Amino acid sequence: MKGGELIAQFLVQEKIPYVFGICGHGNVGLLDALYDVRDDIKLISPRHEQVAAHMADAYFRIKHQPVATLTSCGPGSANIVMPIANALADSSAILAITANIPTQQFNRGPFQEVNRHFAADFPSVLKPVVKRSFQPTRVDMLPLALRQALELSVSGRPGPVQVDIPFNVFQEEADVELEPTARFKTQKRPGTDPADIEQALAMLAAAERPALFIGHGVTLAEAAPELTEMAERLNIPVISSPNGMGCIPMSHPLSLGFIGRNGTFPANQAGRHADLVIAVGARFDDRSSSSWIPGYSWNFPATKLIHVDIDVDEIGRNYVPDLGITSDAGSFLRQILGAAADTERPQRKAWLAEIEGWRDEWQRFTAPNFELRTSPLRPEQIVADIRAVLPDDGIISLDSGVHHNWFMQFWDAPMPQAMLNAWGFSGMGFGVSGILGAKLAAPDRPCVAICGDGGFTMTPHVLCTAVEFNIPCIWVVWNNFAWGAIRDIQYGMFGGREIGTGFYSGENQQPYNPDFAALARSCGVHGVTITEPDDFKGALEAAIASGKPALLDVHVDPEVRPPATGTWQLPPTAFGEPAFGGPFLQD
Repeated sequence: MKGGELIAQFLVQEKIPYVFGICGHGNVGLLDALYDVRDDIKLISPRHEQVAAHMADAYFRIKHQPVATLTSCGPGSANIVMPIANALADSSAILAITANIPTQQFNRGPFQEVNRHFAADFPSVLKPVVKRSFQPTRVDMLPLALRQALELSVSGRPGPVQVDIPFNVFQEEADVELEPTARFKTQKRPGTDPADIEQALAMLAAAERPALFIGHGVTLAEAAPELTEMAERLNIPVISSPNGMGCIPMSHPLSLGFIGRNGTFPANQAGRHADLVIAVGARFDDRSSSSWIPGYSWNFPATKLIHVDIDVDEIGRNYVPDLGITSDAGSFLRQILGAAADTERPQRKAWLAEIEGWRDEWQRFTAPNFELRTSPLRPEQIVADIRAVLPDDGIISLDSGVHHNWFMQFWDAPMPQAMLNAWGFSGMGFGVSGILGAKLAAPDRPCVAICGDGGFTMTPHVLCTAVEFNIPCIWVVWNNFAWGAIRDIQYGMFGGREIGTGFYSGENQQPYNPDFAALARSCGVHGVTITEPDDFKGALEAAIASGKPALLDVHVDPEVRPPATGTWQLPPTAFGEPAFGGPFLQD
């Protein structure tokens, strides 16, 4: 069997439904083999490799099943570095198949070889952004490499894995058989030492103001029911990271939303005042910790910390826990529920009443702006209208940008695996491109990308892919004629001086963007420009009902900014005080 045929059969064996990739001279041997299995595996070929990897990332986040990407040698594979890094940071499994030059030409400097320090050294390019790189140089090496790569991608903390294959390996033959994988067996997650469960319950019993902080680990463990049951059983409020949103419905009385600069006031207040925090499958990164400045989101070590994570490297990275537990989030939650089954439900009346007071303050402060109807549109209206139109199982994907800050703060996530964020690496293009993969993973659910005008123009060719492969996604372009998030940082740090962050044209430097709606129509996608507040909701409803790709170019007021309730710092520059609610001052 040829190496290309072996790889194609492996993908069929493992029920990989899609390969997202782009042709190149380096991978034509595998493309030819995929032709023979086209009834079992669909090749989706977007117009840029970045889009392919973002699609695979988003597909995994919805289905929790990996798909493959396929890129050629040299620049084709180099184009996936950023989206693969994005997937690694947010724990998404991808089987990234990269092609390389023939082994017979290693270190001769042929077309597109990376050989400055080592022959055919492209795996070193991806080394920092994958869990592991494999480079089988003979056909008989493929079965082991493919099995190990796929198992590793979904085991423990999921992530992308690279298999780098020289061109000749696709074409050469060997008398070998595939190895059956154990990938579903290896997805069994490590549990918690019963002694740690006992200690955690003892710490909970002694706490008067406990809070849960949950992240993507709970989503990946599909442990939303256990989380909600634990919160209700032990009467503990829940703070969520963006990738944990919806594990407890955001409308639940114990759900406080996100924390940090663009978190909610109740979440930050709970973090500041808690005497015990149980972090489950969550990282204490700078944006969810107000840059680790005491009193703005958290108050460790005065507050006690139990930190549970499947990745031991995350435990104690930024805050030393009083109890560190290396465990799958779902296993921990099930064990603690079992151990607490016979305990009396604590009332925590004073603590929950205090939280309700903060919630009321926040509601009174923010609610009036949701009633405003202006042209250009206010951000609050866009968030509210999208939530009103989308059903509970609707999926949104978000890029990095000022629009994402609004959704972190105000999106009412009703269920997990439905709000896709470029969080850890924050790659622009993820929301724009990933929505295609999300729609393929969930064809019966409406899928809407909310993306900045800057982010959309990075990968606008997604419109072509939507038409070519009949993927009926909707793009809402948050058009504020600027790299808005960076412009606002520039304004805040440098006294209003602006350069390189606004989009302008002509001698008078008027705000400029292309006509996004016309661009969409030129690609065969329904496109409409929205400048009046009464037009947006109906346009979105019509786009969803059409069952076809659509783009809404929504002009947004660039001068309205999300109200900071924590802070964020880029040392050595100073950090700003919250726009609403002062910091919790320690005694």
